[in-house]
Amino acid sequence: MSEATRTNTEKVQQDRAAGPWMEGWRSFKKSKVALLGTGIVIFFIILAIFGPKLAPQGINEQNLSMRLLAPSVDHWFGTDDFGRDIFSRVVHGARISLWVGFFSVILSVIVGSILGIVAGYYGKWVDTIISRIFDIMLAFPSILLAIAVVAVLGPSLQNALIAIAIINVPNFGRLIRSKVLSIKEEEYITAAKAIGMKDMRILFSHILPNSMTPVVVQGTLAIATAIIEAAALGFLGLGAQAPAPEWGKMLADARIYLLNAPWTMIFPGLAIMLTVLGFNLMGDGLRDALDPKMKN
Repeated sequence: MSEATRTNTEKVQQDRAAGPWMEGWRSFKKSKVALLGTGIVIFFIILAIFGPKLAPQGINEQNLSMRLLAPSVDHWFGTDDFGRDIFSRVVHGARISLWVGFFSVILSVIVGSILGIVAGYYGKWVDTIISRIFDIMLAFPSILLAIAVVAVLGPSLQNALIAIAIINVPNFGRLIRSKVLSIKEEEYITAAKAIGMKDMRILFSHILPNSMTPVVVQGTLAIATAIIEAAALGFLGLGAQAPAPEWGKMLADARIYLLNAPWTMIFPGLAIMLTVLGFNLMGDGLRDALDPKMKN
C-alpha cells in the first residue's frame, strides 16, 4: 500500500513539474477528433518529405499523347492537359504548400511577437503607434492585402510567402499584446523589476515563455489559413509560377477542363481541403487542451 501511495505521489509531483503542457498533452490525447487531425497533418508532412521517392513520375514529364487521361492503374489521379501525372504533381505540391504554410506563420509569429511584446510592455505612445498599425492592416480584407503586397513585390512563391506572413502579423501581435498586458502586472514581474532585472531579460525570460500557449494554438490554425491563401494567390497567378506543382496553380490551370476532365481539379482541391482540415482539427484540439476556459 505504501509503495502504491509513493508511486502516485511521485507521478503527481512529476505532472506538477511538467506544468500545463503535460496536462494539455493528456487532454489532447483524449480527443479523437484532434488525433485524427494530427494524423492527417503527419501524413501530409511525410508526403512532403518523401515526395520525390513516392512519386512514380517526374513532375514535368510531358506526353501529349496521354493528355487528360482518366484515373487508372498507371495514373492514379489521371493526367493533365500536358500529359503529366497528376498524382506525382499533387505529391510534390504538398512540399510547396506546407513550406509556405509553416515558414509564413513562423515569420509572422516572430515579427508579431516582438511588436506585441513591445506594445504591451511599454505601453503609452509605443502601444498607440503599434496598435494603430495593426488596426489599419486589419481594416483590409486579408486576401486583398496579400494581393497588394505581391503586386508590389512581384508574383512569385517567395513573395507570396512574405505577403502571407505580413497579413498575419497583426493577429499574433494583438494576441501577444493582450497576454503581456495581464502578465506584466503579476507579482513575479514586479519582483524582477525591483531587483533591477533589465527589461530585455524580463521580456524574453519571463513574459514571452508565459505568453506562448495561445500563440501555439493560433499558429496551428494560421497554417491552415496560410495554405488557403497561398492556393488563392497561386490560383490568381500571383503565387507559384508554372511549371511548379503548387495546388492552387494546378486548380487554375485545370479550371477550363472542369466538365470534360474533372479529375484535374478534384485531386488538387481534395489535397487542399484535407490539409486545411487536418490543421483545423489539430488546432481545435490544442485550443481545448491548453485553454483553461475550455475545460470543465
